Amino acid sequence: MYKHILFATDLTEDTEYLIDKVRNISKLTNAKLSLVHVVEPLPGYSYAYLGIEDIEGQLIDEAKQAIEKLGGRLSIDKSAQFVEVGPTKTKILKIAEDIHADLIICGSHGRHGLSLLLGSTANAILHGAKCDVLTVRLPEEQS
Repeated sequence: MYKHILFATDLTEDTEYLIDKVRNISKLTNAKLSLVHVVEPLPGYSYAYLGIEDIEGQLIDEAKQAIEKLGGRLSIDKSAQFVEVGPTKTKILKIAEDIHADLIICGSHGRHGLSLLLGSTANAILHGAKCDVLTVRLPEEQS
């Protein structure tokens, strides 16, 4: 069974839906649990003039606080909590490889049409990972 699970989260409200599933799979398999969130870099406009560095820094700080809080809820050691900056798929796959994760868990919306054609983060992880990937179908948004 699995020995090291990487929970890749976007830190949205969907994360709440995944917490119990991640916790239960980790307990069921007695696997170590790690956590990753990736902050996508803001487009490369003139940073000095637009104050984008400040915005990006704030996003990173907020992500670190949210990951620490989530890590506490899931009893994940701080050394197994990661906030990365860069392309989401690349960073998640790199962390998974670095920590020797044998399962990545992430959420996925059942997208259709153009979103499906362009691909989602979950789809990119699924096709790029060297380990198993569990994509948990997230509930549909009510309109």
